Amino acid sequence: MSDDLPPPPQPPRQARSVARLAVVQALYQMEVSGAGVEAVIREFSDHRFERDVEGFALTGADEAFFAELLRGVVTHQAQVDRAVVRRLATGWRLERLDATVRAILRSGAYELSERPDVPTEVVIDEYVELAKSFFEGPEPGFVNGALDGVAQDVRA
Repeated sequence: MSDDLPPPPQPPRQARSVARLAVVQALYQMEVSGAGVEAVIREFSDHRFERDVEGFALTGADEAFFAELLRGVVTHQAQVDRAVVRRLATGWRLERLDATVRAILRSGAYELSERPDVPTEVVIDEYVELAKSFFEGPEPGFVNGALDGVAQDVRA
């Protein structure tokens, strides 16, 4: 086997997993910087994909899926936020959650409500795994419970 052959293409699920990670990072960036969605998509496309960012490799991302998800979350943010808030404990506001948890929940809730082509289990598993990559405490379980509730609401 020749050393100059390109690596085999990544399976679509892995490419989408990387795109989901990038969406969470982009939503966080947008929240803390106030940058707009198109500017952030351009920045990721021009400077972040194919590199390691903050210890996370963004190589092999499905960039079209990334842009679609990010635009969708932003466009439908009021609806997505309502879906998430319905699943928070009484008296809790979305603003009380960690910004990364908010980004994970928003992206997951958007996929559950607007992407029926992606199985519920896949969406929940993907975002729980993302939560595990950022947090060692109760956050992954919280993400699991919240997204499971959103799925019951929007996919029933």
